[in-house]
Amino acid sequence: MIIAHLSDLHLDGGPRAEERVAAVMAYLDELAVDAVVVTGDIADHGAASEYARAAELLKHPAPVLVCPGNHDVRAEFRTGLLDRLPGGPGGEAPGPGRHSLPASDGPIDLAREIDGVLFAMCDSTIPGRGSGYLADETLDWLDGVLSGGDGPAFVAFHHPPVEVGVPLVDGIRQSGEERLAALLARHPRVAALLAGHVHTGASTTFAGVPLRIAPGVVSTSLLPVEPGGDRGWDEGGPLEYDRPPSLLLHVLHDDGRVTTHHRVLTY
Repeated sequence: MIIAHLSDLHLDGGPRAEERVAAVMAYLDELAVDAVVVTGDIADHGAASEYARAAELLKHPAPVLVCPGNHDVRAEFRTGLLDRLPGGPGGEAPGPGRHSLPASDGPIDLAREIDGVLFAMCDSTIPGRGSGYLADETLDWLDGVLSGGDGPAFVAFHHPPVEVGVPLVDGIRQSGEERLAALLARHPRVAALLAGHVHTGASTTFAGVPLRIAPGVVSTSLLPVEPGGDRGWDEGGPLEYDRPPSLLLHVLHDDGRVTTHHRVLTY
């Protein structure tokens, strides 16, 4: 199985972000991937018009699976994006493995099973804040869906639960991570965790499980050792906007290993 993983589109109604997302999707149009996973910050302001445009751009023959980030707004995310993706919430056609859209105003947690592989898309957002946290109801839901089988599973969310070496982003990472670690210890079927938020491709581990962080489509975060990497938010942050968009391609092997390839696009 091959999974395309992108994040942090930050569609804002302007041409720049749209062109970069379109370039990524045009690249994926040529690939027979099995799923496209988008780990949040799909809109920049959470506006309905931004989600309408996202629904137009995020089209692929494979299921398109999404979760919200801190720039997303739950109500508009539900009605503006999830209801418009091909096949309904999460992009999967009706049939076995499709889960209905949560009806409440709480976390947007969705699961899909594709060819025997479970994808649990978790909402790590705290409305009105940049940092993340998996609510108790999300962890209870995740425990339940992971208990429903023994095949490979991917757990996706926006905020990484560990520091990654980008100080300004590390300050708004996912907290309460010890609860997630305890849950993962009960479910060895999880092949990898998928996240975004950092705007740079990164690979690490959490609770003994591979953690893959997708690069930002809209921009690239810099490490403190790189020129501009020490800029504060009042100076625009440690972000570079001239580098081309990129994404990850994850290969799930028959033995359960996950190999990740980083692709940088020109357009």
